Amino acid sequence: MQAIKDMGFETMTEIQRRGIPPLMAGKDVLGAAKTGSGKTLAFLIPAVEMLSALRFKPRNGTGVIIVSPTRELALQIFGVARELLAHHSQTYGIVIGGANRRAEAEKLAKGVNLLVATPGRLLDHLLNTPGFVYKNLKSLVIDEADRILEVGFEDEMRQIVKILPKDERQTMLFSATQTTKVEDLARISLRPGPILIDVDYRKEHSTVEGLEQGYVICDSDIRFRLLFSFLKKHQKKKVIVFFSSCNSVKFYAELLNYIDLPVLELHGNMKQQARTNRFFEFCNASSGILICTDVAARGLDIPEVHWILQFDPPDDPRDYIHRVGRTARGANGKGRSLMFLLPSEVGFLKLLKEARVPLVEFELPASKILNIQSQLETLIGKNYYLNKSAKDAFRSYLNAYASHSLRSVFDVSKLDLVKLAKSFGFQTPPRVDITLGASLGRDKKTESRRAYGSQPKQGKRPMYQRKIER
Repeated sequence: MQAIKDMGFETMTEIQRRGIPPLMAGKDVLGAAKTGSGKTLAFLIPAVEMLSALRFKPRNGTGVIIVSPTRELALQIFGVARELLAHHSQTYGIVIGGANRRAEAEKLAKGVNLLVATPGRLLDHLLNTPGFVYKNLKSLVIDEADRILEVGFEDEMRQIVKILPKDERQTMLFSATQTTKVEDLARISLRPGPILIDVDYRKEHSTVEGLEQGYVICDSDIRFRLLFSFLKKHQKKKVIVFFSSCNSVKFYAELLNYIDLPVLELHGNMKQQARTNRFFEFCNASSGILICTDVAARGLDIPEVHWILQFDPPDDPRDYIHRVGRTARGANGKGRSLMFLLPSEVGFLKLLKEARVPLVEFELPASKILNIQSQLETLIGKNYYLNKSAKDAFRSYLNAYASHSLRSVFDVSKLDLVKLAKSFGFQTPPRVDITLGASLGRDKKTESRRAYGSQPKQGKRPMYQRKIER
């Protein structure tokens, strides 16, 4: 209790009120809770109490394993666990891809009572680290199970569940969405008759209550001007901006920092240590701007984010919900979000409405949008490095757009390339190569490459093949 008081928590969220009692009683739990609901404490508090009650010592090995889909989320959970264990003698540790494996193995051999892990690295240690004692495991937590399966860890999770002791193991599985794969994982990992906790089913909206959500419809040639004007006005706030590709994040970070609008960047192509440092730097700041890909969109608990901007569209309504879940977190959290849409993309609003996402259109007067286009084009035209970065970002934007899962709404053929190029600082569209293929789901013909803007051969119109860029 002292640790919880030290962390500043006074009231429980719904998932905590409904989840902690059965977990403290040793029941298996299948929890459906949207992001920002407070489920991290819901599974950590019973886990820590169990270790304390059983008086786990390093020689007993690992009593609790928490599996997380990403390194960032694992670090987040590890940080909360460290605070909860501040007044306990039990040991804790983390094993994640990108970290020093030998150092992890040495720590495991000394005895880690509570372990946070990503699936691939956990399986590696289970199979290849002789000193890893897990025979006394009492509790397995699978957090963001849908996300774990989405990113391709289905086989690893099946192996992990098969290897770990089952007889005295309590299992907690949390997922924001319930899919067939999640149900399959629940079936093999949970004991018969788990407690089902769904904190969303009675809610009118799919997003948290304290979140004010809006959108703005604007042509692509004023998108960056609008973004720049907004960020200039809100420099003293804490803002997260989402982009569709790593190259877009890199370019706009370089550009904004160059023109004296300081921002931090976070994307999947960064080295793990740099990502970790950047993440905690933004967490600890009272104000600032973080521009990122969806690597930061799921599960991460960043304190007191005032605004979420979706500069590039999410892949579907579910990804929209996870993005805006970075703000208005906790029992009484408040926050605002703004999504940029092109006139051709307004069909996405219907899909969000069907997903119970309440949105209002924000009016942004043209007089408030700074007219910096000519200076931007001059800068991109003269600065070799920014020019190259802008071309990479332009190409990646087109690749991401062409591979969008909702092509009926996000149709690459409807993009005005001249206007789009202006949002990257070009007077005319640059000549860039994009990856093409005959089909994304049907017959797989050989990929070809051509400069975007040149005409394909007459006949069947080529489809765009997904390029892994995120």
